[in-house]
Amino acid sequence: MLHRFPTGVSGEKVHQKRLPRGAPEWVQTVRVRFPRYGRHADELCVTHPADVIWAVQMSTVEFHPWNSRAADTEAPDEWRIDLDPMPEASYADVRRVAGVAHEVLDELGAVGWPKTSGGKGLHIYVRIEPRWSFSEVRRAAHAFAREVERRAPDLVDLTWWRKDRDPRSIFVDYNQNARDHTIRSAYSVRGVPEGVVSTPIRWDEIDDADPRDFTIATVPARFAELGDLHAGIDDAVFALDELLEWADRDAREGAGEPPEDLQDLD
Repeated sequence: MLHRFPTGVSGEKVHQKRLPRGAPEWVQTVRVRFPRYGRHADELCVTHPADVIWAVQMSTVEFHPWNSRAADTEAPDEWRIDLDPMPEASYADVRRVAGVAHEVLDELGAVGWPKTSGGKGLHIYVRIEPRWSFSEVRRAAHAFAREVERRAPDLVDLTWWRKDRDPRSIFVDYNQNARDHTIRSAYSVRGVPEGVVSTPIRWDEIDDADPRDFTIATVPARFAELGDLHAGIDDAVFALDELLEWADRDAREGAGEPPEDLQDLD
């Protein structure tokens, strides 16, 4: 998914699913389907830096990849934890919830790879085996979010409708794992004048790092010094079985399933 800004980041944002007409023949695509509507889209599949350069000269600022790969778009191999602060929540609150999420991940034996969101939140990626459906990954993510809420009930609110949530809370957005939901990739610039970048960080940086410090002016030097902090993600693959058992346990105890999401709007 490309977020394009034809008149600059202060202008209209275009959400581009289908590859724009006139793309060079060497730009590769992958076909993704939207079963609910019987439609499909051929989306950009980045395989070379030239693909990024082409997209940028087409006014793309943000890159929002699926959490599955071109070989099998229906088999997600990435579980995404999105710590989304409500309007009155502080980044200090995000940090505290990140600490709880890290604690739960450690107990599960899962390796989480954090990054700034490019906004006021924080993303954590976990590489998973590609053997569950989008709905199963979402269900596992919901079980994880409930456990984080149990441990930090004063900070986390999982109420479905945004308007009904505590404005001072953090939403652990399990719905980012729904089919056709995408979030800003690592190293993607955000479409704002400040040019902030969604940047991988170490767990021990979270307490002191300010997302506003990671911009197109600062991240290249950081990358040159530290390299890609997410480089080892494919070597730390996690199985969702225990989280799905948590989901079953919660269901037996009367916890409701997450509402059905319009996952494949076209």
